[in-house]
Amino acid sequence: MTPEKWQSFPKEKQILNIASEFSRAKFWLIKGNEKQVLNCLDRSFELLDLTINDPNWRKKGLRELLKLREVLAQFYIEKKKNLNQFLKIFKTLLLFNKFTSSVAI
Repeated sequence: MTPEKWQSFPKEKQILNIASEFSRAKFWLIKGNEKQVLNCLDRSFELLDLTINDPNWRKKGLRELLKLREVLAQFYIEKKKNLNQFLKIFKTLLLFNKFTSSVAI
C-alpha cells in the first residue's frame, strides 16, 4: 500500500482496514498461535503508521493514534497476550470514528 493510495481512503475505511488486521489477530489469539498474532499486529502497525502519516489526521486524531500505537506496542512485547486487554485496544480503535464505533468485535 502506498501512502498516496492510503491517504485517498476516508478515515472510516482506514480504521476498518486496521480493524480487519485486529480481527485476524483476535482469531489467532483465541487459537493460541502467537506467531500469527504477531504477523497480524505487524501489518496493523504498517497501516497505523500510514494513518499517522496521513495529513487528514493532523487536525483531529493524531495524538490519539499515537497513543493507540504506543499501547499496541506494549501489548506486542508482552510475553503473555491477554485477550481482554487486546479487545479493549480493538474497541478503542473503532471509537475513533462515528461510523466505525458501532462495529461489533
